[in-house]
Amino acid sequence: MAVFPWHSRNRNYKAEFASCRLEAVPLEFGDYHPLKPITVTESKTKKVSRKGSTSSTSSSSSSSMVDPLSSVLDGTDPLSMFAATADPAATVAATVGGHPVGTGVEDSSRKKRDRDDSSIMGSDFEPWASKRGEILARYTTTEKLSINLFMGSEKGKAGSATPAMSEKVRTRLEELDDFEEGSQKELLNLTQQDYVNRIEELNQSLKDAWASDQKVKALKIVIQCSKLLSDTSVIQFYPSKFVLITDILDTFGRLVYERIFSMCVDNRSVLPDHFSPENVNDTAKETCLNWFFKIASIRELIPRFYVEASILKCNKFLSKTGISECLPRLTCMIRGIGDPLVSVYARAYLCRVGMEVAPHLKESLNKNFFDFLLTFKQIHGDTVQNQLVVQGVELPSYLPLYSPAMDWIFQCISYHAPETLLTEMMERCKKLGNNALLLNSVMSAFRAEFIATRSVDFIAMIKECDESGFPKHLLFHSLGLNLALADPPEADRLQILNEAWKVITKLKNPQDYVNCAEVWVEYTCKHFTKREVNTVLADVIKHMTPDRAFEDSYPQLQSIIKKVIAHFHDFSVLFSVEKFLPFLDMFQKESVRVEVCKCIMEVFIKHQQEPTKDPVILNALLHVCKTMHDSVNALTLEDEKRMLAYLINGFIKMSVNRLAMETRKVMKGNHSRKTAAFVRACVAYCFITIPSLAGIFTRLNLYLHSGQVALANQCLSQADAFFKAAISLVPEVPKMINIDGKMRPSESFLLEFLCNFFSTLLIVPDHPEHGVLFLVRELLNVIQDYTWEDSSDDKVHIYTCVLHLLSAMSQESYLYHIDKAVDSNDSLYGGDSKFLAENNKLCETVMAQILEHLKTLAKDEALKRQSSLGLSFFNSILAHGDLRNNRLNQLSVNLWHLAQRHGCADTRTMVKTLEYIKKRSKQPGMGHLTELALRLPLQTRT
Repeated sequence: MAVFPWHSRNRNYKAEFASCRLEAVPLEFGDYHPLKPITVTESKTKKVSRKGSTSSTSSSSSSSMVDPLSSVLDGTDPLSMFAATADPAATVAATVGGHPVGTGVEDSSRKKRDRDDSSIMGSDFEPWASKRGEILARYTTTEKLSINLFMGSEKGKAGSATPAMSEKVRTRLEELDDFEEGSQKELLNLTQQDYVNRIEELNQSLKDAWASDQKVKALKIVIQCSKLLSDTSVIQFYPSKFVLITDILDTFGRLVYERIFSMCVDNRSVLPDHFSPENVNDTAKETCLNWFFKIASIRELIPRFYVEASILKCNKFLSKTGISECLPRLTCMIRGIGDPLVSVYARAYLCRVGMEVAPHLKESLNKNFFDFLLTFKQIHGDTVQNQLVVQGVELPSYLPLYSPAMDWIFQCISYHAPETLLTEMMERCKKLGNNALLLNSVMSAFRAEFIATRSVDFIAMIKECDESGFPKHLLFHSLGLNLALADPPEADRLQILNEAWKVITKLKNPQDYVNCAEVWVEYTCKHFTKREVNTVLADVIKHMTPDRAFEDSYPQLQSIIKKVIAHFHDFSVLFSVEKFLPFLDMFQKESVRVEVCKCIMEVFIKHQQEPTKDPVILNALLHVCKTMHDSVNALTLEDEKRMLAYLINGFIKMSVNRLAMETRKVMKGNHSRKTAAFVRACVAYCFITIPSLAGIFTRLNLYLHSGQVALANQCLSQADAFFKAAISLVPEVPKMINIDGKMRPSESFLLEFLCNFFSTLLIVPDHPEHGVLFLVRELLNVIQDYTWEDSSDDKVHIYTCVLHLLSAMSQESYLYHIDKAVDSNDSLYGGDSKFLAENNKLCETVMAQILEHLKTLAKDEALKRQSSLGLSFFNSILAHGDLRNNRLNQLSVNLWHLAQRHGCADTRTMVKTLEYIKKRSKQPGMGHLTELALRLPLQTRT
């Protein structure tokens, strides 16, 4: 193809806008409107009934529209079929012989049971699993621990000859006797981690023994572990020991239950989800009874209780009333445990298994709790006091050991309980002398709404508590947690804050103080003004500054900041809180300070809708951004860099550039010396900040955006600097970029950026020292040298955009300007012939690049791309070129034929394009298009 000259057609933008404007059509009241709600009437076709839904028909007196999906799919669409099945999992798995492929009958049944068991308790019931981690982290010790390990005999192992039934039973009883007579090894002087490791080994040994069919050995391990729960020699570690041991008990209970359940399943039937003892075969029942008889022969009370409680669920195989009969008996067994700490944790475990298998049997759980209340005074008895003296443990350290067990028991009995039960509990607390430990558990267990409405009563009870064993600040901490979730009566709010803060502010220990202050700050922010919040922050600073106590309490101080900024979204109010900035000064550890800065900036970007000119806010946030920026080093992770860049970016977009534009708006485009200097300072800040950002497209877009702001504020040299920086950055764009953790090609993003860049360059005046269209030429050189993908046509799309830009630049008056800011090239050159000649020469160079690329696509696999690009180039010439020029007219005809040459063109698009040309030919001054239309044939595919 020969090189063709370019001649831009003259544009009358006002006339074109007028011709493209939509015709206004009056809409009478009651007519159809696209935003008017549509009334759908179900079709009368047959539909698959959906479980859990009711069929209804809606109609309208004015219109009746049939739902196209309902009528066409007839209820057989995937969603309808999914909803129609009773068991959703059944539609997913293919079945063979009535069971899902790849799973056994036992596995399938287990999944159903697990789903049923998990649905017994609602999502508002906090499971034990969410508490165990906190208990293990809180109750630790540095003292040495001991443990007894079972030295198992070789009797009864898999692979030995199977004895007769009576001999087998005798052998197992002998093994149990052998265990109880001392076949154990005691390990002494274990660290806490060693102890945990040994318990984990026992748990694994239990699973291994069970898998190798050594059921007696498994039972011995469980008995041995249960015995450990009677040992309180290292009393501070007891709650964690309880968690570790009951994990083993839970494993044992699950294994026994699944073993018996598997015996009820054969190739013909599976136990239903809610089976009854009548569905259980005799073999399974006999095995179940055998387990209970073995456990009943355990001599010691504590292991006998725990092991039977662990398989409580197995009573379902024997009798409908088995669990309801066992719970009261197990509750009475606990009365034989003398140590009140051991006793309360045994009650907690019984509540755990009881809530799992029979949450409806609340009476038994309540009886368990009331038994505990009757023996509660034992805690202060001589036996316990002597034990504490021996171990050197003070009462304030001993009483919190009860909290995990008591909190769990209270949670179980208070779950979905009426408000009257709370009233009863409060009365019982008063009768016991307002025991602080008991009162704390009550506030931790019952619904926050119930506690909040009685806040004044609870405060009165807290005042009367004896503080010697359980400090009052822990009670106010629990009360504050409830008030963060539910609101007290409005008339009581100030009194509640005053009463609580009287106690909190007198605390001498900084850690105790900040733990309470952290909770009550949220209550203050929710219900009071910045005045009260300022008072609270001042008090925190007063308590945490001496001896640099804040260094040990950064997590709590961070929580306070998060709660304050979560309630004060208006930063003009937030920074008017006098003690807010001094509070930030306490974060002197760099990593913590950066995290706090990130929180502040996240809230600012999310909630600060209105632009701000407040110098205090801007200075503070500039300091926040500088802190985040200075924290980046060679070891900073890419995700962290990306987050910091996003936050700093957000501030630049929302504050610096916006501030410059707001200044322009105030001055109505006519800057004074002061405002001009201020705007240049904002622009300079952006220029030095952008290079520090990580994302390359973030930098590119900010360079372009900041250059536009500089242009609008008459900062021409700064705008040139931004645009040159953007051009120099384009070659650094990698082929792949990380977006939300996934690597994706970058060309589409580069194409979008360059198109926006070209639109801006239309109004950028040429620099007097760099020649005509200097920035456009620089950008074209960069695009030419950039390595583009062979399978991509983005380079041609970019050249087409450049052609559109140059065509717009050749007009006498440009499509848009920046008023009162800058004179664009249409004003500078005034249609000068030399400028137009340079423009046309550049157009010819760009056209040559496009035509050269079209030549390279003359291959079988690329013919479709050639057709599409040829038609696209044809449309560009039609829109922007002067087709009265014969050579340009001929080029357009050649492109039309190229698009159809190999039968790859979209016929419908070609037809519509030709119709458009014929329609335009009838407009004034467009008669030459009539002849062009005659030279554009439509070829059929043959």
